[in-house]
Amino acid sequence: MEEETLKKIKEQDEKLEKIYQSVEKTRKYFLWTFIVTIVVIILPLLGVLFLIPKILGMYSDVLNVF
Repeated sequence: MEEETLKKIKEQDEKLEKIYQSVEKTRKYFLWTFIVTIVVIILPLLGVLFLIPKILGMYSDVLNVF
């Protein structure tokens, strides 16, 4: 009886370790997805926010010349 209990506990420990490894891989995947999303979407939007006034200023200068 005691051997069976110890065997089941050992099997559960092995399964828990596999689950932990899987969860860590998933966590890292979500972290990198979040980082890539910020780099690909948020940073270009911030760049556009700073470039629009400059572009509009150049456009209005061109219009003033004519």
